[in-house]
Amino acid sequence: MRALTWQGVNQLSVETVPDPRIVNPHDVVLRVRRSAVCGSDLHFLGGYIPTMRAGDVIGHEFVGDVVEVGPEVTGVGVGDRVVVPSFIGCGACWHCSHDQWSLCDNSHPKPELSEVALGYPTGGIYGYTHAFGGYAGSSAEYVRVPYGATNCFVVPEGITDDQAVFVSDAAPTGWMGADFADIQPGDTVAVWGCGGVGLMAQNAARLMGAGRVIGIDLLPERLALAREIGSETVDLRDVDSLQETLRDLTGGRGPDSCIEAVGMEAQGRGLQGAYDKVKQAVRLETDRATPLREAVLACRKGGTVAVIGVWGLLDKFPMGAVMNKGLTVRSAQQHGQAYVPTLLEHVASGDLRTDLLATHVMPLEKGPEGYAMFKEKADGCVRAVFAP
Repeated sequence: MRALTWQGVNQLSVETVPDPRIVNPHDVVLRVRRSAVCGSDLHFLGGYIPTMRAGDVIGHEFVGDVVEVGPEVTGVGVGDRVVVPSFIGCGACWHCSHDQWSLCDNSHPKPELSEVALGYPTGGIYGYTHAFGGYAGSSAEYVRVPYGATNCFVVPEGITDDQAVFVSDAAPTGWMGADFADIQPGDTVAVWGCGGVGLMAQNAARLMGAGRVIGIDLLPERLALAREIGSETVDLRDVDSLQETLRDLTGGRGPDSCIEAVGMEAQGRGLQGAYDKVKQAVRLETDRATPLREAVLACRKGGTVAVIGVWGLLDKFPMGAVMNKGLTVRSAQQHGQAYVPTLLEHVASGDLRTDLLATHVMPLEKGPEGYAMFKEKADGCVRAVFAP
């Protein structure tokens, strides 16, 4: 089959690789209908998350048709169109039974690679380094889904592939951020980032009862999308002090909840931004943490900060502000299986606008060009979507 592969730092190519096969009686094999890029992919593409190997198939956001099932798979069958969360859950361990799906104890076949950095391994994820399981990714003609009965969700008629693909990762990540933000009716919620995950977090916050949702970014086309889904916006190019701007917008109190949806390659500003950029370039830290610091400092006293961007090793985290302001900080990789059924209902009703993320749909053979466009934010690209 044809697949999009990582060949080195900032080097991708479409190659012919072996077809996936059933290796466990609980496996499912899908013919991929759509696979999308994700901002977190840029971190290993740029070499900030190690343990990629030349030839690894990338991609973790996808929808497809079931073409083969293992002998112990129930609930899904050949011909079903399904969406699959990016993190793999076994459905039986303590974490899965407590809806902490990205922390699954059984889906990571190489736990020793992440134990050193994290203390305990996470669950496995498709196409996202060997430190996260070394699974083949979804930017391919076919993909193997372990624990298929647990991880495959049938997509209802009426939802298009370009809508469904984002229920795999962007929508559940954003929804989880809003869920973690402990939103009360009428609250003001500020969201750092108007990319795919940030837009989904803003949409979710409004559906969860926020009175005001403020999207923060510096790309005009993304800010326009935020306004299209009902958010107020702050253009970072127009403000000297984001903290003062948010204080002014909230009568001096600050947002009730702040959601950080940018991650380790944020565009910093001023001396702190320059410091992060230099340290990241020479690998003395992996993260440019401006939005994370801003969210902690801007949040009102006693408020909640939800962190859903991907982070590694960062400097200058304002822990004193967390403690002295009495903030609650919640974070995780997405627990998609807990949210997908609800998300599909909201997509079907039109309440959740996943369709606006698919700005560029292209053949899989143009995968390297799609990632380059996405990385450079060219031509208003929010997400490139590949159709094998």
